[in-house]
Amino acid sequence: MAHQETLGPVENAVGYVLKQAAVALRSAMDAALRPLHLTVPQYSCLELLGQRPGLSNAELARGVFVSRQSMNLVLRGLEERGLVIRPAIAPHGRELPTELTPAGRVSLEAASAAVLAVQTTMCAGLTPARQQALLDALLVCIRNLGDGS
Repeated sequence: MAHQETLGPVENAVGYVLKQAAVALRSAMDAALRPLHLTVPQYSCLELLGQRPGLSNAELARGVFVSRQSMNLVLRGLEERGLVIRPAIAPHGRELPTELTPAGRVSLEAASAAVLAVQTTMCAGLTPARQQALLDALLVCIRNLGDGS
């Protein structure tokens, strides 16, 4: 019987350590956004809309890494708080383009600053060149797994 290679100690496994980093980042973002009464998916939605106004529910769901149903709940909550607007009727097709309101822009500015502070803490001790190398390496990992989206 052939011997199969195994993962080995998890603390030396890139995927495991990457997951640890993702969980730590999510936890820090949750804590930073809580005083602003935003969840990470809500913040992510605002950030995407700030950079790309008019995205549809489906586009936002892909960008925030949630299902369309979950994105509907996120958008409904943001609409109820007056942070985003969507037309009642689709201008073409079935897609309802979403945009930030002025209050949404104010909320995004505060949230983006809070998340930048988390990212700065996370990357403390990494030079800009090492941060770029980390980003480049992660992008290679994404490409290697076939998810270039």
